[in-house]
Amino acid sequence: MEAITIIGGGIAGLALAATLDPDRFDVAVHEQRNALPTVETSLAMWPEAQRALDSVGILPAIRTAGSGFEAMALRDASGKALIRAEVSGVIGVSRADLLRHLDAAVPESVSRVFGAVTLLPESGLLVGADGVHSVVRRARWGARSRERLSPYLALRGIISEPVPGDAGGEYWGRGELFGIAPASRKRTYWYASYRSELGPGGIDVAAALDLTRRRFSGMAAGVGRVLAAATADGTLAQRIWTVPALGRYAREGAVLVGDAAHGMTPNLGRGACEALIDAVTLAELLDSRPLPEALKAYNKRRVLRSQALRVASSAMTRLVLTESAQPLRDRILRLAGRLSRSA
Repeated sequence: MEAITIIGGGIAGLALAATLDPDRFDVAVHEQRNALPTVETSLAMWPEAQRALDSVGILPAIRTAGSGFEAMALRDASGKALIRAEVSGVIGVSRADLLRHLDAAVPESVSRVFGAVTLLPESGLLVGADGVHSVVRRARWGARSRERLSPYLALRGIISEPVPGDAGGEYWGRGELFGIAPASRKRTYWYASYRSELGPGGIDVAAALDLTRRRFSGMAAGVGRVLAAATADGTLAQRIWTVPALGRYAREGAVLVGDAAHGMTPNLGRGACEALIDAVTLAELLDSRPLPEALKAYNKRRVLRSQALRVASSAMTRLVLTESAQPLRDRILRLAGRLSRSA
């Protein structure tokens, strides 16, 4: 049996543990917490991620737990739709539901270790599935790989009300983003981001939520209704961190998956999807090839694609949260919307 130690029991770590061959590998998962997130958020599962969930064996359960996206509107701060687009084949699912089903798919043969990791193993394959602040990446990739703090604050939450019929979509203001999307069980997922000096650690969520209500008070009425229903207990408030460009995800007996490898800004909604694809791709390669060959193939399959998405997400963030170029951006979007309707 070959030893594999997975640091991190989130989406990528659990998906990997669930799909590795238990007859070939002795797998241990180290996780700092042994409970599901106390604050719910929603994740978009694009078709590629759904294929990964199918490999894990939980796609039917995720389809039952989640909800489909039908259309998405890009709006200005007043709520006027600049562009409307049909969205097909995408499932929105609660992070807690996804983690619950991934956890249940992990074989009983996998060892679970809870608590902070203070010493990394020196034998076997070490997998860094421990997020943007990865201890594995810092230890094996060095100081240049350290996470980077962006100037942006992100808030996310779910309220127990359905999306108002005329309010769904993303609102792009002057240096401000607000999103409203359906969540499972007729609830609404919302998210906001803007430049802020709060944090990076120990953010008072109630204070951040009050600040966000004041900051977005001039936006459309739908935004105000959602923020009025939001509570501090049901909201996450975090500064956005990213991972610098990495040329490879596997080296010297260690490999990175998910945000540990390519932590990106959330504006493309691809972080959880790419984590699932990383995990299933790595597991399929390890299950079928010798270790050196599997890691080489993993680098080849995942680095360029995920790094391109990381760059694209950063570019999208700059576009969405621009301040000085906001009037020009909106004029271009309005023109694009008129052209799409007349096509």
